[in-house]
Amino acid sequence: MKRVALSSVCGWILAAVVSAQDMPLSQVLIEGEDWQLMAEGYGFTDACAADREGNLYFSDVKNGNGIFKMDLTGKVSIWRDGLPGISGLQFGPDGKLYACQNKQERLIRIVPGSGEVEVLAEGVRPNDLVVTALGAVYFTDTKPQEIHSVSVRGEHRVVHRGDLMRPNGITLSPDQGTLVVSDHGAKFVWAFRIESNGDLAHGQPYMTVATPPRTEESKGDGSTTDAYGRYYVTTDVGLQMFDPTGRLCGVIATPAPKAVSVEFAGPGLAYLYLAADGKIFRRKTASAGVLFQEPPFLARVYGAAAR
Repeated sequence: MKRVALSSVCGWILAAVVSAQDMPLSQVLIEGEDWQLMAEGYGFTDACAADREGNLYFSDVKNGNGIFKMDLTGKVSIWRDGLPGISGLQFGPDGKLYACQNKQERLIRIVPGSGEVEVLAEGVRPNDLVVTALGAVYFTDTKPQEIHSVSVRGEHRVVHRGDLMRPNGITLSPDQGTLVVSDHGAKFVWAFRIESNGDLAHGQPYMTVATPPRTEESKGDGSTTDAYGRYYVTTDVGLQMFDPTGRLCGVIATPAPKAVSVEFAGPGLAYLYLAADGKIFRRKTASAGVLFQEPPFLARVYGAAAR
């Protein structure tokens, strides 16, 4: 499939609000705004996710034993204890928090309030996940080079195998018609069209990631999407931003090494949150994030974050 055809899937809802011809970093970064340290003292922060209010959720994969919540003021509390090894988090349309419990080889979801754990898939090593507005789950399993799905009816299956060296971070286009997956072991980010039955079609290495000298391993990891269809991927050389057509717009320098997870959260979903080197940082932007648990919308922007 030609790139122009897939880009129409990725970006058709954006045409009415923004041109994809020129989307530099200056459309996102605010002069005078920089990364702020919000939390530290963890072993390995990961799994950033946002709820409808903009609160941030994250894990400490190395030393933690549960899920942490950072409210809009930056206060951190334990949201759910007793769940170690979480590498991916996302809220679903049912209000439950879906989680990749990698070391325990299962995909779960957690009921707010009661904290009850529901197991969706076992015998897998989920790395990261995304949940659609219909309640379908897609997750990566890195070692066997697989992308899995769990349907609304609870049917678990492999929807893609091979091609990606080490599938890792995963996100959606704003219209939820395209699945985007980073490859930790290569220099590409892949894109797939999501069919009506949940299958993945027309997969291709859609974005070329900048890599360190003398290597083609990007260490592409966590990823997220903004309301204008731009994709953000954590890599060895920084946080890389791509426009809806797959073109690299630039690299945002990260405040610490080993950046592994990124998410829009905070007031108006206008802040980029970054998990890196056992810390959590955030940076105010001129854009805003997308809540996939909400129905797809025409480049909806939260609060005053719209340009």
